[in-house]
Amino acid sequence: MERNQLRRKLANMRQSLFEQGYLDEQFTQLEELQDDANPNFVEEVVTLFYRDSARTIQNIEQALEKNPLDFAQLDSYMHQFKGSCSSIGAVKVKGESTQFRNYCKEGNAEGCRRTFHQLKKEYAALKKKLELYFQYARQAGPDETACRPK
Repeated sequence: MERNQLRRKLANMRQSLFEQGYLDEQFTQLEELQDDANPNFVEEVVTLFYRDSARTIQNIEQALEKNPLDFAQLDSYMHQFKGSCSSIGAVKVKGESTQFRNYCKEGNAEGCRRTFHQLKKEYAALKKKLELYFQYARQAGPDETACRPK
């Protein structure tokens, strides 16, 4: 695929992530921090998010297996996870996090389990979409920047 086609495909994929409600303006703010000195900044931040959040998800899964549930601990884990989601603009996953925390406040174990299941689906879907997006971004290469004539 030629470079211009890749760039168009990349732009369409990016737009789709916003239109489908996967990402919000925080992702755009991350992109604004990317420059020639750090051309893979956004991908690095997202990669760190997924690496670090995997531990939090594992902690939540383990906490959901306990009986009785420690809603305060679950809420604490989810508070941390929600903040991480906010930092990359993962709006759908953040929304599920909010719902989970509401169920914790209510002491609703079934609501927590159901919402956590949905959260993991949204989390995995976004990860897959972003992996493809960054794959195309690497293939397309950095944007050319205009140079001032000497």
